[in-house]
Amino acid sequence: MSGPSIPQVKPTTEHLFTTAAPTIAPRKKGWRESYVWRHRTLYLMALPGIVYFIIFKYFPMGGLIMAFQDFTPYLGLFGSEWVGFEHFIRFFTEETFFMLLSNTIIVSLLLLIFSFPIPIILALLLNEVRTKWFQRSVQTIIYLPHFMSWVIVVSLFYVLFTTDGGSINNLLESWGFDKIGFLTDPNWLRPMYVFQEIWKTAGWGTIIYLAAMTAVDVELYEAAELDGANRWRQTWHITLPAIRPTIIVLFILAIGDFLELGFEHMFLVLNSLNREVGEIFDTYVYVTGIQNGQMSYAAAVGMFKGLVGLVLVVMANKLAKKFGEEGVY
Repeated sequence: MSGPSIPQVKPTTEHLFTTAAPTIAPRKKGWRESYVWRHRTLYLMALPGIVYFIIFKYFPMGGLIMAFQDFTPYLGLFGSEWVGFEHFIRFFTEETFFMLLSNTIIVSLLLLIFSFPIPIILALLLNEVRTKWFQRSVQTIIYLPHFMSWVIVVSLFYVLFTTDGGSINNLLESWGFDKIGFLTDPNWLRPMYVFQEIWKTAGWGTIIYLAAMTAVDVELYEAAELDGANRWRQTWHITLPAIRPTIIVLFILAIGDFLELGFEHMFLVLNSLNREVGEIFDTYVYVTGIQNGQMSYAAAVGMFKGLVGLVLVVMANKLAKKFGEEGVY
């Protein structure tokens, strides 16, 4: 009795002729095919700005070592005595700290509330002007103050608002009112400061917003007009959402400069009568570092101001991304 037949497997020789496909290593791109070389024109245009920031922004950061030293110009940065956080402790425990902090915060808040929205409003108004020659004329006029130095701006306001022959006070006196010390009264320092800031910078700030508005599709306005939307509705529902990313980015940058009000402007409007409400970190650094020669102490104050600005930028950027915006980085 024979058992079940076992099927015979015919041997094949296919495996003798099949070989694994060789792995080809990716060809390394030469420097002429790199991203930087392909966009060399743009990098060349950005080179002056990069050099400027390296020389005047990043390189001077090495001087922050002075904040932890009892700096002596004769001994230099590497020969001066180290004192640790002594200057920071002194700064935070002095009575002037709270005065400087409150003055800087109040002025910065006033600028964010009144000065920051003005360029947006001006840009929206200019965008609605249909007469090109009138639009360009208005733009030229509001751009002009930007090219004036703060010395000229403050001098113009001095001529207009001084109590000694100022045009505004002469007009008030002719109407039977008493003269107002716009330049010496502490209550008028902050309003005058904000008004001068708006007058000088608002027109130039409209350039970025007007450039952002040019990217809005004209067909959106045409469709909205067919649906019966007036100019106000078109501005609210089309123009503003289109420039919202630009507004967010500029707002974050403004938050970063919250304590960076600028030395020159405030220094020019300060005097012995309004110093109590006008002294800020920038002017205090100049007085202590340059006039009084306390360079290490002034470096500590400046470092504190810079660190606060950095923290504010990071927080504002994270908050913007949380609400779905791109942010600065």
